[in-house]
Amino acid sequence: MKTKAAILYDINSDLKVEKLSLSNPKTGEVLVQMGAAGICHSDFHVISGQASQKMPCVLGHEGAGKVISVGENVTRVSQGDHVILSWLPYCGNCYQCNRGRTHLCKTLQDPVWDGTLLDGTCRFSNDNGEVRQLGTLGCWSEFCVVPQECCVTIKKSVPFEIAALLGCAVTTGVGAVLNRAKINAGQTVVIIGMGGVGLSVLMGAKMQRASKIICVDTNSDVKGLALSLGGTHFIETNKDTDVLSKIQEITEVGADHVFEAVGKRDLQKLAIDYCCPGGQVTFVGLDGPDASIALPTTEITRSEKTITGSIYGSACTDRDFILYANAFLSGELPIGEIVGRHYKIDKINEAISDMLIGKPGRGVISF
Repeated sequence: MKTKAAILYDINSDLKVEKLSLSNPKTGEVLVQMGAAGICHSDFHVISGQASQKMPCVLGHEGAGKVISVGENVTRVSQGDHVILSWLPYCGNCYQCNRGRTHLCKTLQDPVWDGTLLDGTCRFSNDNGEVRQLGTLGCWSEFCVVPQECCVTIKKSVPFEIAALLGCAVTTGVGAVLNRAKINAGQTVVIIGMGGVGLSVLMGAKMQRASKIICVDTNSDVKGLALSLGGTHFIETNKDTDVLSKIQEITEVGADHVFEAVGKRDLQKLAIDYCCPGGQVTFVGLDGPDASIALPTTEITRSEKTITGSIYGSACTDRDFILYANAFLSGELPIGEIVGRHYKIDKINEAISDMLIGKPGRGVISF
């Protein structure tokens, strides 16, 4: 069959929207008709070359859609199911999976990083040969073939644009709060970076009844959205802003929890300063693979600060996608509020540009 898809042929170039050939699902694989896909900064990491990826490649790793057909031995989903796609499939049998840490499973990592299906081959192709799919997904396509391990069935009452954001941003942010930081009611929170992930951290902190939620960003345009979602304070940063003093003024001692949701090492370093003694800093954003910061180890020891990270919200996707979808349906997670813009696949480069200039909320491709 043919499918329209957004393909990256070279770093630092625009994506090309073209028709590709898509072969049928093989054993253990699923054909999905995409309903919606999010515009995530991690896709731009591939475009910029910060994240290495063999090309050509269909980008997009945050999406949801409808199962059209299945290959042999597929047991997780059935034709007609609505599914969220996970870019971090797990085996269920390794050391980490057996301890409930499915997000740390490395068993299926190689094909995910190579941009192939689990058997090491591709289902997308053009006249010149195989075309890879980011995170073994390739959500920026009308149709895609994915491993069944990447599919989580959800209620059909969850709109595709909401389900798509559960596939990355919402799970990454809310999960960092619930699974990794484990915020308690009454604690104070600082969130650095109010993009899709930062706004999701904010929703998670609100769910946990944090007493003060301080949102920090360079872009004042996101202030209204952040405060409407439950932020209690907004600090717009510029070269003259003394963020630390403002946080100390609001909290008196610093925040119990600080989340860095941008992925920049200078902000990660500052996050430690914003944290109170006995508090926790959680790195959620991803910098380059060689990123490092100098840690004030003596001060960390004396103040008993905890420095940690959270990948994909430290989530078990089979559990948490459903949990967060139900929280949306009950009104506890207002995910629809963070959907800022809608695009068709032909406008993918405009969507990426809008993200990079900091337009508020998450951009979503509707198919």
